[in-house]
Amino acid sequence: MNHSIYSADRMTHLKIVVVALVAGIAVAGFGISARINSDPGVQTARVIKAGAPVAVSSSNTMVVR
Repeated sequence: MNHSIYSADRMTHLKIVVVALVAGIAVAGFGISARINSDPGVQTARVIKAGAPVAVSSSNTMVVR
């Protein structure tokens, strides 16, 4: 067993690459499956309307612009 990545042989590097690839595929698969289960008909457009303009100052007096 190699305790350093610098002195590792070819098989150790291959094992690291394979484990990283499998983990990446698992995370991507989980993300895709979580997204597919949502119902596309439920999504609606949300409209955010701006309110009246407000000025912020350090005094208590109201500033109208």
